[in-house]
Amino acid sequence: MNKNFSEISMELKSGQTSCKTLVDGYLKNIESKKNLNAFITVFDKEKLAKRSEFVDSKINSKSAGKLAGLVVAAKDAIVVRDERNTSGSKILENYISPYDATVIERLEKEDAIIIGKANMDEFAMGSSNENSAYGNVLNPLDTSRVPGGSSGGSVVAVAAGMSTVALGSETGGSVRLPASFCGVVGLKPTYGRISRYGLSAFASSFDQIGPIGNNVEDTALLTEIIAGLDTLDSTCADVPVPHYKDHLNKSVKGLRIGIPKEYFGQGLDKEIESSIRSTMDKLSREGAEIVDVSLPNTEYGIATYYILVTAEASSNLARYDGIRYTHRSQEAKTIAETYVKSRSEAFGEEVKRRIMLGTYVLSAGYYEAYYKKAQKVRTLIKNDFVNVFSKNIDCLLAPTSPTVAFKFGEKTKDPLSMYLSDVYTVNINIAGNPALSVPCGTNSENMPIGIQVISKAFDETMCFRVGHAIEKLV
Repeated sequence: MNKNFSEISMELKSGQTSCKTLVDGYLKNIESKKNLNAFITVFDKEKLAKRSEFVDSKINSKSAGKLAGLVVAAKDAIVVRDERNTSGSKILENYISPYDATVIERLEKEDAIIIGKANMDEFAMGSSNENSAYGNVLNPLDTSRVPGGSSGGSVVAVAAGMSTVALGSETGGSVRLPASFCGVVGLKPTYGRISRYGLSAFASSFDQIGPIGNNVEDTALLTEIIAGLDTLDSTCADVPVPHYKDHLNKSVKGLRIGIPKEYFGQGLDKEIESSIRSTMDKLSREGAEIVDVSLPNTEYGIATYYILVTAEASSNLARYDGIRYTHRSQEAKTIAETYVKSRSEAFGEEVKRRIMLGTYVLSAGYYEAYYKKAQKVRTLIKNDFVNVFSKNIDCLLAPTSPTVAFKFGEKTKDPLSMYLSDVYTVNINIAGNPALSVPCGTNSENMPIGIQVISKAFDETMCFRVGHAIEKLV
């Protein structure tokens, strides 16, 4: 079931298969791989059958959209009308969304088929998918290992052939990290490139919906359809969306590719570094110029990120109060007890930890020392990227993760060690730039290694162009 969408589309148009057959195949695959726990909700078979027949009729009448027959898994933080949206939490266990996220509307307008809601770390807080209230997602390449988080379910759905593509979300690496761990392609777009309307908020100035595919071409097509201005999201930018596919086969000859020295220091696995260096050599032989560059404030990224995102999480998650559409404690007898008991019962350990950290850094005695200072450092980190790209650098190459997928339980008792899994991804979220993780090899245990292509703001075209070149070379 891991065919490219272009192959699937040709088979649909020629009558070799149908959307109904295609969806039935994915549903069988989901059922046979239930142990991976990639989905929280798989949509009703009858509803999917009606949708498939509708798209088939449009294909037969030659009036189908660009994505006719594309089967999509949506992270359970992205709302779909009349379906459950849990965000991986018990506090939203029974919440049914009354509306579609903008990205879902745009996909369905082009005749894509949404097959279900993928499992995730609770409220997107995690790097391993061990924080879901609905159980761990397993890595399909080695079920003793994590798939990466927080978009682990979305990535596993693609990697294990349960959907053609998927939508995840990124706050600090939550698409790229699992993409690297499971050997697929994942994009963190420029902040403002894709509407966040209908995405459950974790940290609003960082969150972005990110496309996931088995290859760069499918990921680029998915991005092209869901990107662009949305008046329902005030942070969505009015910047034209290119036809990314038209740029995929352009040569890398003459491109100046920067290698940030700060991403190749202590803590980087030797096999990963070797694979990344080998990929650079291949690009160099294709005519790209490899240039050493510096992002001097990189070391402050993790601290800055976790101060700012926990502060925003503390504010965003205040709405889940046990009063309106969330879990309500049956033991509470007063309003105050309702707030405390409902949240205590339904939020997981990691969510509670981040709410408390965020409340602390926003408190009167510590706001200046932590939150305000972190905002200043955020500007310094953003300026690092602006300065590098001002020197005629077309893109940057870096590891996606310092390690390959690690074993379950390996880092859960040490939150700081877990947070350091994001050491190569968070700075890009802080700066708001786009980055694409692409597989570039495997280690001695046959686990995938990801390389990320980072470009200037709103230049996803460059990410896809260089990512596609890497895909072909590797």
